[in-house]
Amino acid sequence: MTKTNVEVELLKQDKVAKMSKSKAKLDINTKISKNIVLLGLLLFAFLILYPLYWMVISSLKSYDEIYNNVWGLPSVWHFENYSTAWSLGISSYFTNSLIVTLATIILVVIIGSMAAFTLSRYKSKWINISLIFIIGGLMMNPQVALIPLFELLTWMDLINTRWALILTYVAYRLPLTIILIRAFFLSIPKELEESAIIDGCSEFGIYTKIYLPLSIPIIVTTIVLTAFFAWNEFLFATIFVDSNILKTIPSGLMNFRDALRTDWGVLLAGMVIASIPMIILLVVLQKYLVRGLSEGSVKG
Repeated sequence: MTKTNVEVELLKQDKVAKMSKSKAKLDINTKISKNIVLLGLLLFAFLILYPLYWMVISSLKSYDEIYNNVWGLPSVWHFENYSTAWSLGISSYFTNSLIVTLATIILVVIIGSMAAFTLSRYKSKWINISLIFIIGGLMMNPQVALIPLFELLTWMDLINTRWALILTYVAYRLPLTIILIRAFFLSIPKELEESAIIDGCSEFGIYTKIYLPLSIPIIVTTIVLTAFFAWNEFLFATIFVDSNILKTIPSGLMNFRDALRTDWGVLLAGMVIASIPMIILLVVLQKYLVRGLSEGSVKG
């Protein structure tokens, strides 16, 4: 082997060694990055799950044990706290929240999808103006509109009724719903619509037979977001409804507090009961929630 060949071979070996070293360093950096991300996710999960764990455990304790044994398990498991909370009014609060939430979801999905269908299919200056108003609705703070809303609902004789909450919730959820569904509708190929028109399909038929079936992921996302808002909303539910018979869970739980002594075990049991439907909903529909948000962000 000549001197030139030896030098070439040494250069090749040196290059291979450097590449191996670089790859090993990259693998180490990748593992470190993965471990950091995993540690961050575990910390985030702990911050989310531990308060839920503490709430469930404390709901099974007696009044004295909640104060004297804050972090430990109950010495006696008081499952009767749940039956007590249910009998003290959680049952009626739960029913009211269910009615208001379902009515809000139905109206938001129907009105929002129809509006999104119109805004995605047609182009004019009025469509652009409508979009500006809808975006402005996203920026409206509930606290700012509280007094005008109260006066409007009083004039309509809706104060202390479920409709006071339903109509208000629908008004506040429609802007986001319309924006999300419209973005999803814009990603649907125009060829499907043109084929339907050739086959003699009407405007309403295109909406019901093409757009709605294809937009199931974003519809489910809308349902989850609307349900979470309507079920947990506190401000409007406290101000617009005074009757204990019509109160929803967030405002009704305030009745469990007493000026002298609050039975925290029963109150926490009520909070656990109130949390169960939303937890189940998120667990069951989480894949559709992520899919709907990602697919709906393709176009805007």
